[in-house]
Amino acid sequence: MDDLPHSAMHRRDAATDVLTQAILRYAVDRTRLDPPPLDHPRTEAELRAMCGRTVTEEGIGGLEALRVFGDVLAPACISIDHPRYLSFVPAAPTEAAILFDLVAGASSVYGGSWLEGAGAVFAENEALAWIARLAGLPETAGGVFVSGGSAGNLSALVAARTRWRDADPTGARDAQRGIVLASKGVHSSVVSAARVMDVDVVRVPTDVVGRLHGAALAATVAAMSDADRGRVFAVAVTAGTTNAGIVDDIDGAADVVAAHGWWLHVDGAYGGAALAAASVRPKFHGVERADSFIVDPHKWLFAPYDCCALLYRDPWQARHAHAQHAEYLDVLTDSPEWNPSDFAYHLTRRARGLAFWFSLATYGTRRYAEAIEACLALTREAAELVRTHPTTELVMEPELSVVLFRRHGWTAADYHAWSDRVLDEGLTLTVPTSWEGETVLRFCFVNPRTTGADVAAILATLDHA
Repeated sequence: MDDLPHSAMHRRDAATDVLTQAILRYAVDRTRLDPPPLDHPRTEAELRAMCGRTVTEEGIGGLEALRVFGDVLAPACISIDHPRYLSFVPAAPTEAAILFDLVAGASSVYGGSWLEGAGAVFAENEALAWIARLAGLPETAGGVFVSGGSAGNLSALVAARTRWRDADPTGARDAQRGIVLASKGVHSSVVSAARVMDVDVVRVPTDVVGRLHGAALAATVAAMSDADRGRVFAVAVTAGTTNAGIVDDIDGAADVVAAHGWWLHVDGAYGGAALAAASVRPKFHGVERADSFIVDPHKWLFAPYDCCALLYRDPWQARHAHAQHAEYLDVLTDSPEWNPSDFAYHLTRRARGLAFWFSLATYGTRRYAEAIEACLALTREAAELVRTHPTTELVMEPELSVVLFRRHGWTAADYHAWSDRVLDEGLTLTVPTSWEGETVLRFCFVNPRTTGADVAAILATLDHA
């Protein structure tokens, strides 16, 4: 073995030390940018011309690769943590979370089993337990961090269908196409999950702001045939719709679910973080009755991508649905220990909840509550700025941290042209959305560094666009 050449990729030498210092310096300098540059995308042709060939037989060297990233590739990626990035759902990871993400990567931790990553799993479970307490779930609740809301929703619904099928001793449900009931405002990932699972989604009518009510759910169920009603295995409600920030009538939906013995899934990927804010906690009444619940810390809980907390009221039902069985896994599957891979559709996983745990441990949960309340206060301020602005009006009063508004007299083309222009100018990424078929503008506030002055500066550009 001593005669084998040591791989140059793993040789520790002076050049590696220099590269290590350069990467750490880049990471630290990036966290100190306040604000970071907004930046903007470039075309593939532009990037190809600027980068040249980067993957070559001999390699271009670490320092040159880092230079290409810093000078060319990074500026072609919009900074999601910029305080005037107000589209989709932004992210604003804390400095502690960003820096600890480096530690987690450098530590080469595998987060799939207790055997291999007990310390990391313990820390992740501490963070999950805090979220479970916010939601009012029992102390026996538990789960896992997955990559995002899509993975969380799919895994939860698979567990729900497994329970439904197991409840039928004849096995007839194994061949049945199940049904998930959800509102028209449900996130697209629920629809995608249903497509992957080959199940149907029945949409429940909502009120004028897109909220699902228990009465409407009950009416939808009553109108179904007996055969279709027998195919229902879950109801998916939303704790903060992505487009408008509306919280469904969770408690009313839970009453209907309980009457039929179905599974209640609460998708709080964006809005669930507001459970930490006392000012809006009553809006989530009924979430404590959920069988499964998700929230994405990489959205409004100040963690880096990619991090979704998936929680189950009874995690052992999820383990029954998801635990994988193979000879080489016997040492894990026959163990009573907590193996995160057993609670979602995945097997291999990194300990993606570690950076979130480190940030919680560093700053304390009170600081988290204060930061979320600051975003909610900014939302109210932004709504007032829109309300009093001469050329804009609110589409609806905001409920969480999303503001929908229109600019009088604009067509869809006007909105898109304005959005492109202010991005090119480095002012903001604020893209249009649609509401009831009308093109409108949308602010989403999850960054405590965004200010009313930022909002006012953006609104000012609407006057002369």
